[in-house]
Amino acid sequence: MFADTLKKVVDNVDGGIAAVVMGLDGIPVDTYVRLDDRVDVNTVAMEFSFILGQVRKAGDSLAVGSLEELSVKAQRLMLVCRMISPQYFVAIAMAPEGNFGKCRYLVRMATPALVAQL
Repeated sequence: MFADTLKKVVDNVDGGIAAVVMGLDGIPVDTYVRLDDRVDVNTVAMEFSFILGQVRKAGDSLAVGSLEELSVKAQRLMLVCRMISPQYFVAIAMAPEGNFGKCRYLVRMATPALVAQL
């Protein structure tokens, strides 16, 4: 269902590894994996789903607006998470040397297609 859109994003980003559409409850909806030996994107996104929920709550309590995007850069992985609805997000895992700006752009452009498929 979402796999074609996820594939387009991951395959067109230098360093793209995998992508997942997931609920804030940590349950994956759909996944695309290009390089499955690098990371278990479902586990990574599941762990970060809790953090996204907490950041969303903090934003609401501070009245700064709703959460749109969260990026995390670690030594071996970069993760770009973008909310596609109040309860669902898309996460793109990429190599730390990957093209971060292009990833953010492609995810933002793919959001309407992902929302339409919810």
